[in-house]
Amino acid sequence: MVSKLPSDQVLSFLVIVSILLISARGLGELFRKFRQPAVMGELFAGIILGPSLLGTYAPDLFNSIFVKPTQSYVAFDGLSRMGIIFLLFVAGMEVDLNNLKKRGKAAAKISISSVLFPFTIGFGAVWFFYDSFFSAASDDKLVPAMFIGTALCITALSVAAKILMDMDLIKTRFGNLILTAAMINDFIGWMMFSIVINMANLEQEGLGIWQTVIAVIAFAVLLLSVGRIFIDRGFTLVNEHLSNPGSNITFAIAMCFLGAIFTEWTGIHAIFGAFLMGVAVGSSKNFAPHSKEILYQFITNIFAPLFFVSIGLRVNFISNFDWKICFLIFSIASVGKILGGTLGAKASGFKINKALAVGFGMNARGSMEIVLGLLALQAKIIDEKIFVALVVMTIVTVLIAGPAIKYFLKRHDQAINSSGESSVEIEEPANIPAINPAAAIQEGL
Repeated sequence: MVSKLPSDQVLSFLVIVSILLISARGLGELFRKFRQPAVMGELFAGIILGPSLLGTYAPDLFNSIFVKPTQSYVAFDGLSRMGIIFLLFVAGMEVDLNNLKKRGKAAAKISISSVLFPFTIGFGAVWFFYDSFFSAASDDKLVPAMFIGTALCITALSVAAKILMDMDLIKTRFGNLILTAAMINDFIGWMMFSIVINMANLEQEGLGIWQTVIAVIAFAVLLLSVGRIFIDRGFTLVNEHLSNPGSNITFAIAMCFLGAIFTEWTGIHAIFGAFLMGVAVGSSKNFAPHSKEILYQFITNIFAPLFFVSIGLRVNFISNFDWKICFLIFSIASVGKILGGTLGAKASGFKINKALAVGFGMNARGSMEIVLGLLALQAKIIDEKIFVALVVMTIVTVLIAGPAIKYFLKRHDQAINSSGESSVEIEEPANIPAINPAAAIQEGL
C-alpha cells in the first residue's frame, strides 16, 4: 500500500512531534524542580505554543507549524488520541485490588462521601444555573449536569501519592486511606463517565442508557474476575515461551487494545476499556515489575506529554477564560470534595483537624479531570469556557492541597499535645505497603 502522507507532510509531522515533545518534557521537568506535577508543565507548554500565546503574538509562525500542514496535524491528533488510551491504561494499573480489600471498609466511607457530595453539588449548580453559566452546545442540561458532577468526583491518585510521599505519610493509616479512597473514586468516576458519554451520543447508533449501565457493570465484573484469571495465565505462557521483557510488554499493550476495542464497539468509549484492562493487567502476579516499570515510564514520558501538550493547541485559554465560571467551578469542586472527604474521615475515626487534612487531600485533582474535560468538549457536552475552568480548578486544587494538609496536621498535633491525648492509632505507620510505589508517586499523571 502506497503511503498517502506526502514527504513534506512527513517532515512537518516529525517537526510537530519533536517541538511538542521537547517542550512538554522540558517544562514538565522544570515544574518537577518546583515540586509540582509534571502534567502542569506539559499543559503550559501547549498553552505557550498554541493559539493562546504563539497563535496570538506570532500567528504566521503558528500557522506555518501547526495549521497549514493539515495532514501532518491530523496524524499527530491520532497519536495524541492514542496517548489518552495508554494514559488510562497505566492509570488503571495503579489500582491495587488487594489494598481495596484490606482497607476497603474505612476507605469506602471516605470515597463514597467524597463522591456523593461533589456530584450532588456539581449537578445542582449546573441544573439551577445552566442558563447563566453553562451555555454549552447541548440544549439538554441533564447530560452537562451529570458530567460536571462526575468530573468533580475524581481525586488525582498520583498527585495525592506524591504529596503524601513528600510528607513521609504514604505508609501511615492517614496516607493509606487517602490513596485507597482515591482508587475507589477513580473506579466509580470512570464508570459514571462512560454512562454520561453514552447519554451524549444517544442520537448515534449504540446502547441505550440502561443497556450501557448493565454493559459497564457486566464488563467490569467479568474482566476483574474471570478475565483476570485468563490474563494472568496469558502472562505465564508469555514468560515460559517467549523472550522478555519485550513479550511481557507486548502482551500488556495487546490487552489494552482489546479492552479499548471492545468498549468502543459497544459504544461505551475506548478509554473505559483501557482503564479496566489496566486494572486487570496491573493486578497480575506474572506481569514482571521490571516490565511494568518500563511500560509505565515509556507511556508517562512519551505518550502522556504529547497528549497534554496537544490540549493547549486545541483551545485558546486566554480568550475563553471567564473568571466567574472559573470561580464557580473551583468553589463547587472544593466545597463538595472537602466536605465529603472530611465527613467520610470523621466516620472512619479521625479527629476534626486530621479529617480536614483528608478532605484537602481528596480535593487534589489531576490529569483525569483534564482528560474528562477534553472528551466532554469533543462530545459537545461542554464548551471551551467550561473546559478552561476545569483546567484552572485542577491547577489550583493541586497547589493548595499540600500546604492545607500540612496546616491541618500541625493543628491536629497541637490539639493532641495540649490535651495530652494519645494519637498512636492515627500516627503510627500502618504495616501496609504503599500502593504501587514505583508507579503511584510518579508526577506525570
